[in-house]
Amino acid sequence: MKKILSAISIFFCTMILTAASAAPATNNAETNFNTGVNYAQRGNFTEAVKYFRLAAEQGHTRAQYNLGVCYYYGQGVAQNYNEAVRYFRLAAEQGLAEAQYNLGFCYDNGRGITQNYAEAVRYYRLAAEQGLAEAQYNLGLSYYDGRGITQNYAEAVRYFRLAAEQGHTKAQYSLGVCYSNGYGVTQNYNEAARYFRLAADQGLASAQYNLGVCYYFGQGVAQNYNEAVRYFRLAAAQGLARAQYNLGVCYYFGQGVAQNYNEAVRYFRLAAEQGDVDAQYNLGFCYENGEGVTQNYAEAVRCYRLAAEQGHAGAQSNLGVCYKNGEGVIQNYAEAVRYYRLAADQGLASAQYNLGVCYENGEGVIQNYAEAVRYYRLAADQGLASAQYNLGVCYENGEGVIQNYAEAVRYFRLAAEQGNVDAQYNLGVCYKIGRGVTQNYAEAVKYYRLAAEQGDVDAQYNLGVCYENGEGVIQNYAEAVKYYRLAAEQGHAEAIEALRQLGLQ
Repeated sequence: MKKILSAISIFFCTMILTAASAAPATNNAETNFNTGVNYAQRGNFTEAVKYFRLAAEQGHTRAQYNLGVCYYYGQGVAQNYNEAVRYFRLAAEQGLAEAQYNLGFCYDNGRGITQNYAEAVRYYRLAAEQGLAEAQYNLGLSYYDGRGITQNYAEAVRYFRLAAEQGHTKAQYSLGVCYSNGYGVTQNYNEAARYFRLAADQGLASAQYNLGVCYYFGQGVAQNYNEAVRYFRLAAAQGLARAQYNLGVCYYFGQGVAQNYNEAVRYFRLAAEQGDVDAQYNLGFCYENGEGVTQNYAEAVRCYRLAAEQGHAGAQSNLGVCYKNGEGVIQNYAEAVRYYRLAADQGLASAQYNLGVCYENGEGVIQNYAEAVRYYRLAADQGLASAQYNLGVCYENGEGVIQNYAEAVRYFRLAAEQGNVDAQYNLGVCYKIGRGVTQNYAEAVKYYRLAAEQGDVDAQYNLGVCYENGEGVIQNYAEAVKYYRLAAEQGHAEAIEALRQLGLQ
């Protein structure tokens, strides 16, 4: 769950609809302006434009500005950004803050004029110095993004704060983002939460979402999944994809709400339909595993593909698995390798491991033990137990590396400590025969037991042998029989024979 900062404000200063005075106007320009305002208030923009134009031609600042707004939105005249810019400029040159801001906005977005971020900044600054909150906010964004001016988080914070103090919602939110990340201020989660709350209370979806993130992780507030869900829900109801995704996560894990896979799927779907890559991945996972929906490998593949095309490493890896196993698609090892490689190149350990398996077995690629070792090592270095085990096997057999029993033991141990049953068994064997390590029956018994408790049939048999012969444990036929029986029940031939030799089969 991450915090977000919105892009440039979509706010545009609208028409000034307040007459200069309740008393009869004494000058023609003012009279024309007020008449235009009256028509605009009654929804007759054609007549409003006529009078705004008369007043504008007489140099009336607010009339020039209002006429610019009419051209910008196509109210009473055909929409014409060039004309809007012309009238905004006339009013801006007379010092009207709203006109300066709107002219800056036009430069920022290239409407009616060639896009010019430096000019946008210049006009935002003129309006900001007059205290216009929207201009202060946009000037802050310009400093934040380094657009039209050298990036400067401290200046961004200064202008966000000026606007926030006037109750500007997005400025409050942006100031929260700066405090959360330590941009231009000392990182302070308490202050971040405070500003997110101010904006959230005004209904800003991104602020509601970020406040939910604060409650989810306990940043600046006491951790509270119920409150996190409440704010995610508010933002999700406004269509914010990340909030919909996070709400889905809460339903999936039962955090702040009763666990409900159906609801999780519903929110993942809403976010996925907006292109949220994590939601697409999670929706695919739900289809693959039949959680909250009927299991459907084809739908899983579809969702994974959407996320994979956006570069989601987990989706690329899972799509590779689908191609490897022919689930939801025709089995295709080459495609499996292609998707494993995409994810592996992003550093995903499971994909590196799977790609190593493909190289080891020659599935979708020419068999190459050295490449298998390379990918196993990448995944093993990230702590993936299965990769550590396979790398140990490569060292044990001298496949892709020079045979080295000590290195084999080292990797078996790393995997065994994470509970990998095959590694526990192999490490027990190494201790039993003294391969790569000093022979030690007690250690052999320890690792056989760990693997046997996970149901490994060979470990159960070998542990029985240890008890029968008193190797690493006090000789105990009853225990030997117990482990032989466990292995025999799984069809282990040698265990069955051992029981027969003991007259128990």
